[in-house]
Amino acid sequence: MSHDNAPLTPQGRLRLIGRIQNGRPLAHVAAEAGVSRACLSKWHQRYQHHGEDGLHDRSSRPQASPDATPDWVVELIETWRREYKWAASRIAVELESEHGFSIHPRTVGRWFKRLGINRRRHLDPGGESARQPGTITATAPGAMVHLDVKKADRIPDGGSWFAHGRDSEAARAADRSKSAAKKQGHNSGGYTYLYSAVDGYTRIAYTEVMPDEKAATAVEFLTKARA
Repeated sequence: MSHDNAPLTPQGRLRLIGRIQNGRPLAHVAAEAGVSRACLSKWHQRYQHHGEDGLHDRSSRPQASPDATPDWVVELIETWRREYKWAASRIAVELESEHGFSIHPRTVGRWFKRLGINRRRHLDPGGESARQPGTITATAPGAMVHLDVKKADRIPDGGSWFAHGRDSEAARAADRSKSAAKKQGHNSGGYTYLYSAVDGYTRIAYTEVMPDEKAATAVEFLTKARA
């Protein structure tokens, strides 16, 4: 914080205004003070309309915010959040469908933070309304199948560049292998995808190496596992 009599503070601006009133050209006074002509003209106009009070810095807050969220929308956001524990995306959908008011979920999330209800612990500190964990039990073979994909590095025999260095013969051999696989249309990313399926009732497991982790590949693997 500068003191009251520092240059270009309200007192310093008043001295510049005094020079203008004494007949000095505004452009000359601005150049001597090291400020732009537009800035000094702004202070001069404010002094003419408001006196010395016009030389003080004003708040950067806008006088009007036409795009601000209406109060009734804010009240609905807080009510639905506290009563139903809805997420921002759900509240945005409800406002659009029930009231025809379009709002972005990120804006709803910012209101959560302003209202102090952005965390679940803010709504229910004791956890009384939290759902109790349950157990999913398979009732028959094939009724529930657990499917998982493990993405693993393809490490060549003898180790990769990580063990021998970027410019080693092992690294160059690995690059040649990838290039040859790419020309043949095979996976050349240096990864292998291990698919596993476990039956939730019998605990029978089936595992197979697949070329990628696309949806069509997952359907193909599940068909094989079922067979």
